[in-house]
Amino acid sequence: MKRFVALARVSSREQEREGFSLEVQEEALRHYAELQGGQIVRFFRIAETASKSDERKTFKELVRYAKKHCLEIDGLLFYKLDRAARNLYDYVELERLESEYNVPFISVAQPTDSNPAGRMMRRTLANMASFYTEQQSVDVREGLARRVQEGWFIGLAPYGYKNVRKNGRGIVEIHRRNGKTVKRIFELFAFHSLTLDQLAEKLHEEGLIYRDSTHKFPRSSLHNILRDRAYIGEIEHKGNWYPGKHEPLVDRATWDRVQTILGGHVYQSHELTYAGDRIKCGYCGHRITGEVKSKQTKAGPKRYIYYRCTYYNKGDHPRIRIREADFDAQVLAILTKMKIEDEGVQEWFRTVLASKTRDTQLDSLSQRHELQRQESLIVGQQDRLLNMRLAEEIDEATFAAKQTELRDRLSNMKLQLDVLDRSHDEYADLASRIFELSQSLTDKWLTADVLEKRQILEIVFLNCVLDDVTLCPTIRKPFDVLAEGLISKKSRGD
Repeated sequence: MKRFVALARVSSREQEREGFSLEVQEEALRHYAELQGGQIVRFFRIAETASKSDERKTFKELVRYAKKHCLEIDGLLFYKLDRAARNLYDYVELERLESEYNVPFISVAQPTDSNPAGRMMRRTLANMASFYTEQQSVDVREGLARRVQEGWFIGLAPYGYKNVRKNGRGIVEIHRRNGKTVKRIFELFAFHSLTLDQLAEKLHEEGLIYRDSTHKFPRSSLHNILRDRAYIGEIEHKGNWYPGKHEPLVDRATWDRVQTILGGHVYQSHELTYAGDRIKCGYCGHRITGEVKSKQTKAGPKRYIYYRCTYYNKGDHPRIRIREADFDAQVLAILTKMKIEDEGVQEWFRTVLASKTRDTQLDSLSQRHELQRQESLIVGQQDRLLNMRLAEEIDEATFAAKQTELRDRLSNMKLQLDVLDRSHDEYADLASRIFELSQSLTDKWLTADVLEKRQILEIVFLNCVLDDVTLCPTIRKPFDVLAEGLISKKSRGD
């Protein structure tokens, strides 16, 4: 009895158009083997759901098997030649099996003789199959490019949207539940001073789920969502972004604010008040870092935060860890020393803060003029770029890439102008609030969130050194006057 190896291959489009289902091919191949008085000892299948890598893997496995069992098999069976080889490289491999390993190549629906004329016919069919595959790839790429230029996604819509079909055309609409979740994600991250981990916890607390199978948002998914320009109405294609027809979920101002925060690496796995470059170790000069520990108690898991030098485990470095509560107490003691009972002195201090704010106003004004000049230059570049495209001096891909670059630069420039406009007032207001904090009840510091505490430290302290377990800050002017108590100790009395 003869022994054959067979391969059946089908794509979804061919299956729909020509009826080349795997079952049809398998039945035809088995029928041919029976007519030849044989059987199929190994059947390889490539279904319509297979990726290109899976197709290559199956084809290579077929070739390896045929070479290994070349003395045991009487031929390779295929329904048609284009079922066997989608390109000339694959066809050359099949001819080598026939010429070098004596394994005949048999197409049951397109029989050819094993002679020069037959091989020429097979090579012609292989060329036609290769041309069809390459042309189909070109058609698909052009079709995808046209769809993008028309403003539609070419694949699965991002989280927050859904793919629907209307009038025979695939479009994108906002997902009722997930769309609201995306808006909430951007709102929380932009305006509520949350890290990615805190953002995931907040969404979980609010009952906003990622997927039905995975309720809590993964950190990486939140980062990807916050970086996806699809939410401001754009579509990505081959590294470039194009205007889309779908409805944006996020306004440009919020988007720019989020990108500024992400670009500045404001988010961390654990946003800690005293971590980062804020405090240096008095023993070795390296920065103090934080760590979070969890402990199971009768009331449930409890979270502890400790701080230590990054070289804590090096050599003979002191093994000192400080609780966050101890840091809070030391900062609180410094703020408490700043309290002034005399209302006249309080008013004098407010006047000093206002004077320092006015001194920075001229610098802010010059920065604003420079930013406005750069903004005008970018607008002019956008106009020239559009004229070059209309004159067909540059291609579509170059235009799209440069347009995206200029649009991002202009948005960033406008954001800087907005930040500059507000920073002066915000800084002055924050300085005033810090002074009021120094004059208020100490429990206000303990109820402040992480970002508020970090802002207070930034305004009051120039730098800090940790000497053993004692925080030794260099205090900015004019807060140093209050912290040192000079008004009460060295005053002339008037």
